[in-house]
Amino acid sequence: MKRRIIILGAGESGTGAALLAKAKGYDVFVSDFGIINEANKAKLVQAEIPFEEGKHTEELILNAHKIIKSPGIATSVEIVQKAFAKNIPLIDELEFASKYTKGKIIAITGTNGKSTTTMLTYHILKEAGLSVGLGGNIGKSMAGQLISQDYDWWVLECSSFQIDGFVDFKPHIALLLNITPDHLDRYDYKVENYVASKFSLFKNQDKADYALLYTEDNLIKANLAKHQFASKLLELKFEDIPYEGAYANPSGIIINLNEQRHTFSQDLLTIKGKHNQTNAMASILTSKLAKIKNERIADSLPKFKSIQHRLESVGSIHGIEFINDSKATNVDAVYYALDAFTRPIIWIVGGVDKGNDYSQLDVVSTNVKAIICLGKDNTKIKEHFKNRCPIIEETQSMEEAVKMGYKLSKDREIVLLSPACASFDLYKNYEDRGNQFRLAFQLLEREIELKKLSQSC
Repeated sequence: MKRRIIILGAGESGTGAALLAKAKGYDVFVSDFGIINEANKAKLVQAEIPFEEGKHTEELILNAHKIIKSPGIATSVEIVQKAFAKNIPLIDELEFASKYTKGKIIAITGTNGKSTTTMLTYHILKEAGLSVGLGGNIGKSMAGQLISQDYDWWVLECSSFQIDGFVDFKPHIALLLNITPDHLDRYDYKVENYVASKFSLFKNQDKADYALLYTEDNLIKANLAKHQFASKLLELKFEDIPYEGAYANPSGIIINLNEQRHTFSQDLLTIKGKHNQTNAMASILTSKLAKIKNERIADSLPKFKSIQHRLESVGSIHGIEFINDSKATNVDAVYYALDAFTRPIIWIVGGVDKGNDYSQLDVVSTNVKAIICLGKDNTKIKEHFKNRCPIIEETQSMEEAVKMGYKLSKDREIVLLSPACASFDLYKNYEDRGNQFRLAFQLLEREIELKKLSQSC
């Protein structure tokens, strides 16, 4: 009898897992409590995989040998609790997919910066000519890709929700960039549970593997001694020079590895700010562990383009630069964004508040010229910053927010969308919010150009 695998959630990871499970001979059933998008539905139909949407039918799910759960589904959901009660193993797509690769896995986590570090690491390895795949919390499903192609290396962005579904998942190189309180509703509102989730990325490593951690991060530093590492620990630092690992100073990023020192100029980096130096340290150190030569790394760095919606420049008008940082959905991410610029900032902020502590952003008094609140309820933001910022405006329209930002700024200043909040009050997701920012900029640019043309006629 075929072993039965149930897939909960038919998004990118769930559909990929279903297709791989079918290809490996499992009896597969897909259940999504929401509506499955047409593209994924077509893939399931073509593969002759039965599915349901808009419900979870217990008798079709709780007879599983194993359940692959979408990371977006909380463990508190009723069907998940019933699966736990029946001792049915619940795993993540990456846990399942990792059993079908012969390649080495680079797994990257952290509250912030993991997408940039994942993309930069993938970029360096690909530019160096390595056989490398990209997956996890970014790009295409690893499981789905493995149906037709394996790679020598896999660079995977791993959220805490995905890590919670790891049992035997064993990365050759595992990176922990930072930890700041986020998604605590999924961790019983206990930061120690969230920290434990992040650190568990290293649990299956052995002495042939590597653990890279930014050890000057407060929560990492406070919890480092509580965790045992069977792998080789390499540190990322600014204040001290690690015996082995990476550090940064004004002259460059320095890698200490196997009693050798490798230096890469800061001028090579296209990503700016201290937090991006941490990301670059992690990516470059990982690349050296993958045996990539310094020249190849140095050649690849200036070619890297920042990921969409993360400190992404969408253009300039009259010297005023418009930056899309829609992916900054928590206070810590916004802190990094504000810290990345020395020029005056007109800051567009707001959305669905996740219990934000805005006192962490009192840096606004030094470099934020004006605040534009973009959300249905801006009370908390206005109240906190009313005595810290001389100009606070309010709108529920991205087009109006961008125009307002332009009017409030002048040459060499920045209009920064860095919301600190989720997007669901006005937008589908942070990508939609960022795309609307880009579109509003383009409309403003066209309007200014047309006005200039009419005046010259």
